Amino acid sequence: MMSIDEPLFRRTGKGYYSRESVQLRTKIVKNARIFIGILLLCALPVMLVHAKDSAEDTAKASDSKVLNLPYAFYNDSFGAAVGYVYGATGYPQKQSTVLATAIAGTNSALAFILLTRDIRVPYTERFFFDTDLALMKYGTIQSYISGNPDFLNERAGSNNSDVDNYVEGDGDDNLVRINFKYLLPMGGGRDLPNPPTLERGLPREGSGGGDSWNPFQSGKTFLEVKPYWRAQTINSDYDTVNTVKQKTNGSAFSLYRDNTDFQRNPSQGSAVRVRYTRDWGWADSSQPYEVGDVEISKYISLGSSQNYRQHVLALDFWTSNAFSWDNTSMQDGKRVFNRPPAYLGSTLGGLWRMRGFPSSRFNDQAAVYYALEYRLIPEWNPFAHSDWMRRYLGIEWWQWVTFAEAGRVAPVWTMSELHSAMKCDVGIGVRAMAKGIVVRVDMAGSKEGMAISMMVGQPFQF
Repeated sequence: MMSIDEPLFRRTGKGYYSRESVQLRTKIVKNARIFIGILLLCALPVMLVHAKDSAEDTAKASDSKVLNLPYAFYNDSFGAAVGYVYGATGYPQKQSTVLATAIAGTNSALAFILLTRDIRVPYTERFFFDTDLALMKYGTIQSYISGNPDFLNERAGSNNSDVDNYVEGDGDDNLVRINFKYLLPMGGGRDLPNPPTLERGLPREGSGGGDSWNPFQSGKTFLEVKPYWRAQTINSDYDTVNTVKQKTNGSAFSLYRDNTDFQRNPSQGSAVRVRYTRDWGWADSSQPYEVGDVEISKYISLGSSQNYRQHVLALDFWTSNAFSWDNTSMQDGKRVFNRPPAYLGSTLGGLWRMRGFPSSRFNDQAAVYYALEYRLIPEWNPFAHSDWMRRYLGIEWWQWVTFAEAGRVAPVWTMSELHSAMKCDVGIGVRAMAKGIVVRVDMAGSKEGMAISMMVGQPFQF
């Protein structure tokens, strides 16, 4: 709504412009500065690593696989959308992966996403980093937080909350994460990591991994520190809730053990991550908070058969607790609860956990999650018979998946509370290794409807 304290038009050196256009231009300039700064921050380490590459590293990088492809899709946030993806495995180093995509939708939505994995820090041997950069403008965005005038007596996002209890509007969602990893010199990490030798996209027999539960004998163990920043803004459609801002910045500290035979698509072994996340309430953070979570994944190989190269059972368990949930502090002159934003902490729904529900559909102090997937890789590969597909997609295998999930959020972390009235969904998926990058399309159904998710990487321990 227009304020009577502001003029309808504002005088500038180049003539008259509407107040809305001046605000839009100011916002574009501000976002552009943030975008350029973040892009340089994420690109600088990659440039440094590339500049440091020796002739031998460059020769190895020349064997990298490149995915370079346009695509299209439709959803409520983007409308009808087109995008372009560029990805490379084995670049800028033999063990690393880089993926970038840009998207434009019919409802004025725009997005740019950059992911890097396993890039070695220059002049070191055991320090690596991953980056996640996402700059997104949505035509429609939903957040399961209180504020919907139709549900004044219900906490949005709780286990028993209504599926329509959310705040909606156009908005922005920007994210930066850099995960610094130190490989401990123990088990499989005694030697510097080398990508396994692959045959049609799968590790050759005897490539190692998943041999023992003893971390001093098998698997790679990492100490991780992940500073992050995320800001989500929703221009609410409700008169009672104006602009909603959920901002956070902090660090996550974790111990991660990868004891699988092939991290991108495990067929045996396990993975464990124990993590502590804290936002101190500094800078533009909405409020401080503390969260602890644990994730355990297990992969069981059922061997091969005449028609299938691989049969795998994949199991995942995750639990989370926001330790500071009932604490309060002063933030910008107001007393606030020390709780994470709805999209972070003990949350379920979306791309990674409870895929049959909207993103961050459930959020509370505590959460528990279980998943079971049955993954099949057929011997028959229809993508291998076309010169065009081999050149531009390079699909070495495709995978059929059925899965089931169960989970629950609760206002307190107790076994009895978390395992009562749990939510469930079931689904199917098709996944493929394209130019060394695992891509997936999952479709899941729950009592609240159907959802289709498209993403890179297998869903566990992403």
